[in-house]
Amino acid sequence: MTEHRNRGDFMDSQFNLQEYMARGVERIVSDTLKATLRDPRESAFMVKFAAAAARATRRRLELEAEGLHVPAFLIASITSRCNLHCAGCYSRCNNATVDAEPVRQLSTEEWKRIFVEAGNLGVSFILLAGGEPFLRWDVIEAAGEMKNLLFPVFTNGTCMDDTAIAQLDRCRNLVPVLSIEGDRNATDARRGEGVYDRLTAAMDRLHAKNLLFGASITVTTENIREVTSPKFMETLVSCGCRLAIFVEFVPVTEEARHLAPADAERETLLAAMQRLRETFPDLIALAFPGSEKASGGCMAAGRGFFHINSHGGAEPCPFSPYSDVNVRELGVRGALQSPLFMALQARGILDNDHVGGCVLYEQREKVEGILAERAK
Repeated sequence: MTEHRNRGDFMDSQFNLQEYMARGVERIVSDTLKATLRDPRESAFMVKFAAAAARATRRRLELEAEGLHVPAFLIASITSRCNLHCAGCYSRCNNATVDAEPVRQLSTEEWKRIFVEAGNLGVSFILLAGGEPFLRWDVIEAAGEMKNLLFPVFTNGTCMDDTAIAQLDRCRNLVPVLSIEGDRNATDARRGEGVYDRLTAAMDRLHAKNLLFGASITVTTENIREVTSPKFMETLVSCGCRLAIFVEFVPVTEEARHLAPADAERETLLAAMQRLRETFPDLIALAFPGSEKASGGCMAAGRGFFHINSHGGAEPCPFSPYSDVNVRELGVRGALQSPLFMALQARGILDNDHVGGCVLYEQREKVEGILAERAK
């Protein structure tokens, strides 16, 4: 009971979290509508989705009044399998990504149930990740049928064949977000020789179909000026990219710690994003985790989103792979009431200072301590 009360105090002492989330959803939908005006099909879908997002906001407010806080976003790692070996991949370092498909991963039907329940609870955006999500074609097809939800698909871009392009053209609620590190040298150095050319070829194919797609850019202390430069963004925009998501690098080894953005780099990133929005008015520019000072702390652990791994474990975020509940047994509603999530919010751990894109990775000993308490 104490943790529930403290959780509410923590959330309310900063600001109205649901109001903050609602404004964020409205801004994303508005920006996306503006970016799709040139394509009648895409724009028509976004008008319908805007109505669905408004209904979802009302549903979240209803549940909030009943004592259940539901975030607008969910991250779903639909597979552990990946066809690339990117240098410094946090997922492989955590053994969450492998070459072969492991057993006991969530089935197509289980993912369908999760998507339906999430939508009924008021979730609007489900980010599909992996591994490489296009290696779970069954789940991609299932997601495409759920038009009231928007599914950004975070992909390495190497699986954009004719079948994938046709599916994306048919299901406009699937928005591919291709990972890129900068120019050819930077991308190939991290992701493998020839990946940059495959990425840009995929972008060209998506652009030819006038499909909405984005780029996910990992930001480090070394590449921040290049990847936020008008020159680099002009290259992406010329390829048809209309969404840029800047993801702060999370160091998974001490040797990589110097690459993690700190406060100075975050201020540089936020200022650069504002300039990019002014320079490229049709571009949707977002940052992850974004301004945590403005949002009252980290949005993970159910505050603004949470993560479901490929085996159903409900985790605070992909960079904090700890779980005490499984959606197989408890569903999405049960996962949102995870004792781990409640403790992280109640104890203010989400509001701690940190280096890089994840406060919980930096505070992992405290997260492990909470789980150890639970195990006693």
